[in-house]
Amino acid sequence: MFAKDLLHATRGLRKSPSFALISIGTIALGIGASTAIFSVVNAVLLQPLPYRDAGRLALIESDMRHRNVVDFPFSGPDFDDMVHQTTQFEEIGAIFSGRAAVRDDNGEPALLTNGAVTPNFFHILGARVILGRDFIAGDATPQAPPAAGAAAPPRLPAIAILSYDLWKRRYGGDPGVIGRSIELGGGAQAQIVGVLEPEFELLFPPASGVERKPELWTALRANFATGGRNDVFLHLIGRLKPGASVETAQAEANRFAADLRKHFVIKETAGLYIRVEPMRQHLVDAVRPAILAIMGAVLFLLLIACANVANLLLIRAASRGRELAVRAALGGGRWDLVRQMMAESLLLAGSGALLGLLLASKGVDLLIYLAPANLPRLDSVAIDPAVLVFTVVVAAFSAVLFGVMPALRASRPDIMDVLRASGRTSGLGRGRMLRDGVVMAEVALSFVLLVGSGLMVRTFLAIVHTDPGFRADGVLTFLMPILRQSPEQRNAAENDFQNRMRALPGVTAASAANSLPLDGGNPLARWGTQEAMADPARFHQANFIFMLPGYFEAIGTKLVAGRVFTDADNKQGLHQLVIDQQLASKAFPHDSAVGKRLLCRITTPEPEWFEVIGVVQHERHDSLLADGHDEAYVMDGYGGFGAATRWAVRTSGDPMKLVPMVREEIAKFDRRLAVAEMHPMSAFVDRAQAQTRFALVLIGVFAAIAALLAAVGLYGVLASAVRQRTAEIGVRVALGAAPLRIFGLVVGQGMALSAAGIAIGMVAAFALTRAMSSMLVGVKPTDPLTFAAMAGAFLLVAAIASWIPARRAAGLDPTNALREE
Repeated sequence: MFAKDLLHATRGLRKSPSFALISIGTIALGIGASTAIFSVVNAVLLQPLPYRDAGRLALIESDMRHRNVVDFPFSGPDFDDMVHQTTQFEEIGAIFSGRAAVRDDNGEPALLTNGAVTPNFFHILGARVILGRDFIAGDATPQAPPAAGAAAPPRLPAIAILSYDLWKRRYGGDPGVIGRSIELGGGAQAQIVGVLEPEFELLFPPASGVERKPELWTALRANFATGGRNDVFLHLIGRLKPGASVETAQAEANRFAADLRKHFVIKETAGLYIRVEPMRQHLVDAVRPAILAIMGAVLFLLLIACANVANLLLIRAASRGRELAVRAALGGGRWDLVRQMMAESLLLAGSGALLGLLLASKGVDLLIYLAPANLPRLDSVAIDPAVLVFTVVVAAFSAVLFGVMPALRASRPDIMDVLRASGRTSGLGRGRMLRDGVVMAEVALSFVLLVGSGLMVRTFLAIVHTDPGFRADGVLTFLMPILRQSPEQRNAAENDFQNRMRALPGVTAASAANSLPLDGGNPLARWGTQEAMADPARFHQANFIFMLPGYFEAIGTKLVAGRVFTDADNKQGLHQLVIDQQLASKAFPHDSAVGKRLLCRITTPEPEWFEVIGVVQHERHDSLLADGHDEAYVMDGYGGFGAATRWAVRTSGDPMKLVPMVREEIAKFDRRLAVAEMHPMSAFVDRAQAQTRFALVLIGVFAAIAALLAAVGLYGVLASAVRQRTAEIGVRVALGAAPLRIFGLVVGQGMALSAAGIAIGMVAAFALTRAMSSMLVGVKPTDPLTFAAMAGAFLLVAAIASWIPARRAAGLDPTNALREE
């Protein structure tokens, strides 16, 4: 029976190709967009992590609440104590990630991403070693210290496991790589013992700074029990015991943190707390609000599309009133009529879903291109079986949503009234209030999207026009450590290379630092004034930047007071600082900071006094969305270990045109040096803006489509109203009504519907946009200017949508109108 209804529906749609194409295209937009966005939601928020028994994995993070620092690394002794003093975890592992300069058998240099881990790390995650062996406890045996008066014992080699990609790329997939050695920076050796499974990645939160896909894995040779408690570098992950919960593990972590605060004053004054969070939850915390906001926007778009198709079906059912009345008069029951109308709706929804899947497949590619780099599990976004099931469910839901109301309306015609009525448009008069209500709902939904889009535009403009404290234009950056045997040799080599860069055509400044603004680095250390000597709770946290002379000129950061470092300052043990305005205003709110002293713990076990020689503009180092931490700058030579490895070269032209000359100069300077991540500094800014831009583009596109659909729906209602009132308008014109009055009558109806929809949407937007608070910068969720601007914009759209049917009504010839009816 239902197959016959589908066949009848197919024949009916063939007779109305314009209606069918518009309806299918409209619903395809809604289903395609929602399917594409759901593919992101599924991959990022819903799918389990690709690890063994991932529900038992938890990240263990430390926070310093009194210093507004979260996700702070652990020291070796704190990690060792936690392993031995907690009972809720089956295992706890640790990782320290960064870069490793290596040379292979042919002497070719490379700068590889490196993950130094405890031997149990892969076992905790369930990662497989497909060639060779996994790490064992002996691989992490610490290097023995030299005995008193004796020569240092031979240096133990690092034990290494290669990533699958590195094994294929650098060694051609040769199984004989097991047992071979590679040379690390500083003359150390690493012995290869295994190759990791393909596509393995670490899904730590982006803010942690842990590399997602280390190319070289090494076992951590460290005596954690005897290390310094101030030397923090480890990120922890644990596997809960069977039956243990995150809550019980958190309670135990609270007791452990309290014990640390009791025994170590600095941890008490810093406000140390330890968080235990499910790995998947912590991974997506930063991106969840934006993804859910986008998913909400696309569901609004789907509702608008359904409302639009429902209105088209209502108009179609009204125009078929005589046909349906005849069917009912000949014995067709109400359920028969409903079933026939629903068959048509299902056919439209099914066709729209197929076309929507095609649009979604293209949309996924676009989403991956637009998505911010810190969006976790981006590689797994795809149209998979779960997404297909979602599409089927959405299509069925859409068919019910836009099909039931018109079907029920059309299934109970007043047979005598319909058959007695004259004129081809008499049926259009029935259900007018319902069609008007659907249009108002469309306008309300699209207005909410427009307001959300307007708020994101305001946010993006605020970010673009915020002074970040540096000038990213015209700067080429690259990562390149200069390795030498002694600090003096390294300083000389750095100075030589710096002068080579400055001598290149078009270069106006060149320098290096351990971290550049927005590069993802987080070099935190503590500082305090005289008050911190008596009360360690007065210490604060800041980004401490190790730099070479000329850094501020290369980055474009302005000097506010005092002076900046010179070449003569770049020597070991010189206790001088340049600080930013933000730090200066906290440390010396009523006086000049130049010449004052600050107590800083940078590389030594205990804090030392540093003299402030200058104050510079504050750099937004962590994010463009907020000021972030205070900043202090020391000379690279102070530490003596060559921390300044990220270079910045300012040029008067396009920085990318400088790349060949820079590479040539590096080869002349030292062919053994490995270089990585050579790109313009503007790439850091683009990455920092990416998440806001991602939400802005998607919500903006959805809002534009929604406004267009609402305008089409409004046009359809007004066009049908003009057709229904053709005779009335003909009489009005015959009795002397001016065309302008007829024009105003139709436009007034359209504007009234739009105003009512906007009023409803305004109430909804006031409630719903509060969920966007975490995504907004420089604008409130209830910003009146945005609401007013979007209301004005939509009224303009409504006026344009009303103009065409109003123009047709104003131009009606009364004789033809009355004859037609």
